[in-house]
Amino acid sequence: MDFSDVSLVALRVFREVAERGTFTAAASALGYTQSAVSRQIASIERAAQAQLLERRREGVRLTPAGQLVLRNAVRVLDQIDATTRELAGLPAEGGTVRLGWFPTAGAVLLPRAIGLLRRAPVTLISREGRTPTLIRSLRAGTIDLAILASVPPFRAPDAETPALMLETLAERPLRLALPAGHPLAAADSVAVEDLRGQRWIAGGSDNLLGVWPGLDERPEIAHIARDWLARLHLVAAGAGLTTVPASLDGAVPPGVRVVSVRGGPQEIRRVVLARLPGPLPESTALVADAIRAAART
Repeated sequence: MDFSDVSLVALRVFREVAERGTFTAAASALGYTQSAVSRQIASIERAAQAQLLERRREGVRLTPAGQLVLRNAVRVLDQIDATTRELAGLPAEGGTVRLGWFPTAGAVLLPRAIGLLRRAPVTLISREGRTPTLIRSLRAGTIDLAILASVPPFRAPDAETPALMLETLAERPLRLALPAGHPLAAADSVAVEDLRGQRWIAGGSDNLLGVWPGLDERPEIAHIARDWLARLHLVAAGAGLTTVPASLDGAVPPGVRVVSVRGGPQEIRRVVLARLPGPLPESTALVADAIRAAART
């Protein structure tokens, strides 16, 4: 086993594949051909004398050997990047924290946290992503913290080791958004059976996100929009109904009434802060504290 001939390019490609989850996505992000990515991964596996990635139909998964190589590759690449910045006369990134967040967290929770950090000695860099992408990014070391949405039965987001540290920031029921002039908008809650025959504004990978879960009929989808705020503005325009996670309570536009739904299984949603185990640097701990405080607001 000899890593002395492994190039930095190969290490960067390996980290990108681990984060993106597929050779195709990594090649697109790096501007490489897929065959070039495959050659770089093969060179690392030859040096390790072990399979680092398990190829699956839905993408790749790190083997135990791959997890070990990734942890050390991230350290090496971070040290090289820090050296490059120092040689260029740029300030060190010791106070920089990289945060990933699920889509609706950017409407209320993230701005609140940033406001609380305004005078803190921290540079926060953030990006939106779906849970699988954010989990891979945590594992690859390209983000330090992730704000995730979790639904029952609240399983761990992945089965890799070491297990991620998960902290529940909030746990609240899913709610329903409907036009202020809708017949059901007069009360503070509606019965689940009254949702039959309604028109829905949905989205998501299966185009059912936004429809009340567990309806005993095939829902009528009037509009499909991936962006939650777009859905809420469509509700305000009278185009249909949609569900509202608690993280959007402070971003509901005028013309929308938000109510609870009674009857049927209780639909609880969690907001979770995820990170790799181990002590947190001071700057990362400051960001985590700000996120906790913002979630309590």
